[in-house]
Amino acid sequence: MPVAATLHTWTHSAPSFLAAFLASLVEFVEALTIVLAVGIVRGWRPALVGTAAGTVILAAMIVLLGPLLGQIRIEILQLVVGFLLLLFGMRWLRKAILRAAGIIPLHDEIAAFSSEVIQLRSAGPMAAIMLDPIAVGTTFKAVVLEGTEVVFIVLAVGAAGNTLIPGSVGAAAAGVLVIALGIVLHRPLSRVPENAIKFAVGILISGFGIFWVGEGLGFEWPGRDSALIPMFALLLTTSLVGAQLARRATVPSGANK
Repeated sequence: MPVAATLHTWTHSAPSFLAAFLASLVEFVEALTIVLAVGIVRGWRPALVGTAAGTVILAAMIVLLGPLLGQIRIEILQLVVGFLLLLFGMRWLRKAILRAAGIIPLHDEIAAFSSEVIQLRSAGPMAAIMLDPIAVGTTFKAVVLEGTEVVFIVLAVGAAGNTLIPGSVGAAAAGVLVIALGIVLHRPLSRVPENAIKFAVGILISGFGIFWVGEGLGFEWPGRDSALIPMFALLLTTSLVGAQLARRATVPSGANK
């Protein structure tokens, strides 16, 4: 394959893979925290059954909805998906900026784990014979709720940019990594730089949103997919400046307390 064609393929597929991988990493880490708490308190068998059931539902959503989105006129799909991705990405980015500025606290997986353990222990007795419905339901809900955002990102980015396979591979890779680390460490992944990852995901998804809105409106981006790179850089710079300004704005109020 010529170098130019290889570079184009990589430029086209890599952002989708990376966005899906990082978004999935964050969501799967949060789901793992709940699954570990359920397994330790209520038993591993029902915890794994609920996890497996939730995973099947998420996979079915991708398999069933992916081809359906492909039937929509590409310009309409790009415009709608672009607006949704932009709103979705800005929500992630806003929270990441506020956390970086110290305005809202960082997400603590150890604290979330402890809180989940307390709730599970107070949820009532475990089923003696059949699978514990509380354990199964808790892990199923956690996997489906956390994974739905992943499915949306994979489908939205993949359908609009014809990169469903790279996005799916990125999400699957993150899932395998988190599961493997959970099995090896047997504890919440508290050292994962979650806010930094959410920062990156917010930038990637927002960039995709801007790009697909422009495509849907018929705008010809200079360099086509390569235009995403300076777009990501601009979003990163703006976000870092915004976090710094927000941090400085909170210093006087904190100093007066």
